[in-house]
Amino acid sequence: MTVKIGCIVEGESEVATVPLLIRRIAANLYPELPIVVPPPIRRPRNKIVKENELERAVEFVAQQIGGQGAIFIILDSEKDCPAELGPALLHRASQVRSDLPIAVVFAKHEFEAWFLAAAESIRGRRGLKNDLNAPDNPEAIRGAKEWLSQRMEASRTYRETQDQPALAALFDIEQARQADSFDKCYREIVRLLEELRKANNQTSEQT
Repeated sequence: MTVKIGCIVEGESEVATVPLLIRRIAANLYPELPIVVPPPIRRPRNKIVKENELERAVEFVAQQIGGQGAIFIILDSEKDCPAELGPALLHRASQVRSDLPIAVVFAKHEFEAWFLAAAESIRGRRGLKNDLNAPDNPEAIRGAKEWLSQRMEASRTYRETQDQPALAALFDIEQARQADSFDKCYREIVRLLEELRKANNQTSEQT
């Protein structure tokens, strides 16, 4: 039985990137699990944190996956504390669909910080220089996209909608887990996959 993970994302590039990341992790851990990740819905971060907006988005995604599966929400933390905002949003989302596994994840500052943590694994790719090294504290850098642009060959610059999905297919996931927020993202995706796998196995045993 196919399992589905519906996603809520913030930016245009994440529409392609997030399903790709989920499928990479699923293929590595549970290659036998037939998983579908429909195109994510986009909601501006400043809008989704408002009352009722997150709730509407969660219900929309729940309908998108036919009321079965899981929901994954990923936003940039910007200036907010993920440890405070994350649980608050998760509580609100779970109030709407307590019947579905839900995860809320924040990239510290921006998604590209995770590429910085795994910089060695993307050397020489997408125009990046061959001597690329990860900074000491990648999640402390404001402007990860600019950091990548400054380390590209010639006049090449980082193009988010094209380079983010491409690098998400290439970067070393284990290296990226050195970034705390990506480690949290990874663990939450794994949790959803495990819950879906167990539910799928129970359904198979009953039929």
